Formats: sequence, C-alpha cells, structure tokens
Amino acid sequence: MEKLSVTIITLNEEKRIRDALESVKWADEIIVVDSGSTDKTVDICKEYTDKVFFNPWPGHVAQKNVAVDKASHLWILSIDADERITPKLAGEIQKVLHNPKADAYKMPRHVYYLGQWINHSGWYPDNKVRLFRKDKARWGGTNPHDTVVANGNVGYLNGDIDHYSYNDIAHHVNTINHFTTISSGEYLKLGKKAGVWNMISRPFGTFFKKYLLKQGFRDGVPGFIIAISSAYYVFLKYAKLWELSHITGNGDDKKR
Repeated sequence: MEKLSVTIITLNEEKRIRDALESVKWADEIIVVDSGSTDKTVDICKEYTDKVFFNPWPGHVAQKNVAVDKASHLWILSIDADERITPKLAGEIQKVLHNPKADAYKMPRHVYYLGQWINHSGWYPDNKVRLFRKDKARWGGTNPHDTVVANGNVGYLNGDIDHYSYNDIAHHVNTINHFTTISSGEYLKLGKKAGVWNMISRPFGTFFKKYLLKQGFRDGVPGFIIAISSAYYVFLKYAKLWELSHITGNGDDKKR
C-alpha cells in the first residue's frame, strides 16, 4: 500500500480543525502549515501530528504548495480545515492506494449550509481533485480559488468530502467580501477591466445558472440565497476591479 501524507493549511481554525484532523487520523502522516494563528489551532494540531509548520501567508495557492513540498510521501490528500473525509471516502482512498490506476483522483464535495445539505445549485457534486501524486500535480488556479492541476490520468472516487463552509449568512457575506478583494486584485494583475456591463450581465448570468440551470430552486430557500449571493459575489468582484482600475489609473474611467 502506498503511504499517504495529508496536507492542511490553517489560520485561527480552533473551532473546526479537530473534526478535520479526526477524519484523516488514519493517514501515515499529517502536515499542517499555519500562517500565524492566535487561537488554539496549533495546539490542537500538535495533538495529532508533530509536523506543524509556520509559514507567513503567501496566498492560497502558494501556501498549499508549501504544505505539499513538506510532505514525506509521494501520495498527497489535501483538505481544508472546514472539510471532513467521510468514512466511505476514507475506505475508497485506502483501497485505491493498494494499487493506484491513476495519477490523481477527484471526488465530490458536499456542502452543509443553513441547516441542510445542498444537493444542487452548482454546489453538488462539486468535484475536486484532492488525492494526487506530488510528482504529477501541483496547486494552481487564481487566488483565492485554488485548484489542483494534474499532469497525468485522473480517476474518480464516489465518497464525499463533507464541507462545512459557512457558519451562517453573516459569515458567508464576510467571506464574499474578503475573497472578492483578493480576486479583483488578481484580475487587475492579469490586465482585466470592468465596466457597468460586467456588473449587470455577469451577476444576472450567474443567478440564472445557479438557480435555474443548476436547479438551485430544488434546494429551497437556501438555494435562492446561494444564487443571490453568488450573483453578488460576481458583482462585487467586478465593482472592486473597476474601483482598483479607477484609483490606480489602469482603467479608462479615471478622472484627470
């Protein structure tokens, strides 16, 4: 059986990290890279592993790659502090590692939101590559939306990653505000621009996709809230991009 390293990045996750660690304590190694927690996160992590490292925050993608580079074993299972590996998925992973047929594996992620499991809205099945050979894959994407980029065959596992992403609507809104600030800054670096049309058409398209095409209406009121908040995310991202361009002089709307 191939040995497995689990990688997790943390920052002030004392309320959620124990459940994440419990779900992967069967692994051969757990690597935690913390970016400066001021709560009990690090102390809790040290109950499960002696491989807890500090690394100043370089961004989501870079920090997850730091954790991968610190792993001793070839096979990596990467999870977030608000995720849990279900028993079914744990069993599948252990079975696969006896004789891997692919270089990486994707699996569905199931989100618990506003008191229920979300089964539509584009949130499920939210397939993610999380199990991979570190010589065949790296974290990539555009911050804060990281993704594993695999250079090889990708297989599929059926067990879920349970995702407890938001405590409540206020937490969701705060995350949207934080992530859109990061995302708009990344878009500015890429030379992208935004205007009124982006702020009108893209949020509308997002709502239509989430609520109708992805059948968010089947998730009840939480599905409607997801569609609206997703549209708001897109609006805020492009509004902040316009603001950044306007203030820094990189856009066409800057007053002289």
